[in-house]
Amino acid sequence: MTYKNTIREQWPLPEDLRVFITVIRKQSFAGAADELGVSPAYISKRIQVLETTLQTKLLHRSTRRLALTDDGEKARLWATRLLGDLNDFVDDLSLSKLTPRGHIYITSTFGFGRNHVAPAVSDLAEKYPELDIRLEVSDKSIDLISEGFDLEIRIGNDLPEQHICKKLISNKRVICASPKYISKYGEPKNIDELTHHNCLVIKERNNPFGVWLVSSNDEQKTIKINGSLSSNNGEIVLQWALHGRGLILRSLWDVKPFLDDGSLVQVLTEYSQDANVWAIYPTRLSNSAKLRVCVEFLEEHFKTLSI
Repeated sequence: MTYKNTIREQWPLPEDLRVFITVIRKQSFAGAADELGVSPAYISKRIQVLETTLQTKLLHRSTRRLALTDDGEKARLWATRLLGDLNDFVDDLSLSKLTPRGHIYITSTFGFGRNHVAPAVSDLAEKYPELDIRLEVSDKSIDLISEGFDLEIRIGNDLPEQHICKKLISNKRVICASPKYISKYGEPKNIDELTHHNCLVIKERNNPFGVWLVSSNDEQKTIKINGSLSSNNGEIVLQWALHGRGLILRSLWDVKPFLDDGSLVQVLTEYSQDANVWAIYPTRLSNSAKLRVCVEFLEEHFKTLSI
């Protein structure tokens, strides 16, 4: 036997199996046609096609009754099983669009992920116990598809065109320093004076290193900054700022508690940088219940952030 002969070129259609099972149950072509809302000729044609596809005779027909052949009885058992599995398959896919369950993989930055996404995910898991959630934090650029993530929570407006992006909450980055630094080095009076100050440099994801892009009303400024300290981690740079080591450009979600208690002071208040919080995902929410409830839950959760 050649390899070609071991591979079927034609498989039974689910519709033909459905017609076959209905004929058996109704014990007549006319009865099956009436139940399925088709003509008896259609029923006869589908049974003929099924027998041709399977290369066997399935039914003995007489004027009084229908009887299954030996192969027909085997076909009945397999058709019942296959149609049941097919129904389960379709139901499972449909249910995945309605019921949040299964694995969902989320990624976010170190700082925002640890401080805000992680507590939200904990609450999400409590509300939807059938979800199996993995949260991974990283300050490197992420390719959602190749790295297997369902959802990214991103800070800033550098957004991928190939994915769906939904804003969860408005946020901006502001320039600030500790009272210790200001008392020692003074407060910059205009944006150009930043070049003469020690600015703490952060290199995160796609943010340009050593450059601050800020705006005031319709005016945008690109400032080349200098500093003796730099890091790829925003939390480290924040600690340096609190210790009086220099000025930082940092998200309100991170520095607002320190601005409120006076540990930091905002300077050049007319300037800021848009840094909204976004949910980024590769498929429509209507296609996945687990993704939909996750995005909607995070959207409601982040509304409570005081920024």
